[in-house]
Amino acid sequence: MLDFVDLEESLDSEEHLIQNSAREFVDDQVRPEIGDHFEAGTFPTELIPEMGEMGFYAPNLEGYGSPNVSETAYGLLMQELEACDSGLRSMASVQGALVMYPIHAYGSEAQKEQWLPQLGSGEAVGCFGLTEPEHGSNPTGMETHAEKDADGYILNGSKTWITNSPISDVAVVWAKDRSSEETGGDAVRGFLVETDRDGVSTNKITEKLSLRASITGEIGLNDVRVPEENLLQGVEGMKGPLSCLTQARYGIAWGAIGAARDCFETAREYATERDQFGGPIARFQLQQEKLAEMATQITLAQLLAHRLADLKERGDLRPQHVSMAKRNNVRMARNQARVAREMLGGNGITLDYSPMRHMVNMETVYTYEGTHDIHTLVLGQDLTGIPAYK
Repeated sequence: MLDFVDLEESLDSEEHLIQNSAREFVDDQVRPEIGDHFEAGTFPTELIPEMGEMGFYAPNLEGYGSPNVSETAYGLLMQELEACDSGLRSMASVQGALVMYPIHAYGSEAQKEQWLPQLGSGEAVGCFGLTEPEHGSNPTGMETHAEKDADGYILNGSKTWITNSPISDVAVVWAKDRSSEETGGDAVRGFLVETDRDGVSTNKITEKLSLRASITGEIGLNDVRVPEENLLQGVEGMKGPLSCLTQARYGIAWGAIGAARDCFETAREYATERDQFGGPIARFQLQQEKLAEMATQITLAQLLAHRLADLKERGDLRPQHVSMAKRNNVRMARNQARVAREMLGGNGITLDYSPMRHMVNMETVYTYEGTHDIHTLVLGQDLTGIPAYK
């Protein structure tokens, strides 16, 4: 696999083990059928418990069954999962960074003991409810709300583009607490909402042209009653959901490299084996230029991701660092997937080869968890001190 500047030489034994185990799992259990799942618009749900056994859900957390691996090891895991398909990495990323992380960071001891072992093993599936039909890039405009009464809270609203929601057992729902007098009813709070509660619906979104090997849906909340103990007591305001997104975007920055690397390896192999005009097309200067540029861009993204891991380990990682990496690495993967598809010619539009599947998946990854443009403005504000989106 492409490792042009020998970054893997600096990995410790645990990081090597996690990378190799994830790669073997993907090659043996997922890759042979992923094209069929993409075409059918399905996710291999039978693998969810096995992914739990392998430790794919939030292994960088500490306690409650999580092994507390390094941030580099976690990134490498996301990379290997997305080398197979973005839907596979999305499932693990949502389960870990967007569901287990907020429970671990902001939940009560009872919430942690109830949910973290189940989610970590894959016995339970979670989803993250922030995006709404009318509020995507501006989550502060959310209309989903909660009202406190003597028995707890009543939630009303809707969320959309929610990975895992149709198969989830619990949703981390972010809503404005109308009973918060200090903020005039605008305080954003997190709630653990079991999806079998009365008034909860999790309809599946179909007819997607991207990220097809992923289960995506909505969360409908119609007078849903939850007890006060379901409130995430440890956080209030947009810090809660945004901190979760920082964790998930970190994984995306690594995962996109896996997709790009898989495109590169597929194109390189094809170019060395495909004969035209009396020899392999890899001998032509145009094809070598494409491979050289792909390798360069992937290597630069790898260097950025490894630097992020170092910053995260020592507690110096800022959301703006993650914005730069998510923005750059996903754009890189989107561009290189297209180049790889070009090199495969007409064969590249079939499910026999991965680049076009990665290419259309990257259209979703380019948009979700902060669009490319929004991350650009986040960086612009950080560099100038002037916000452009207010």
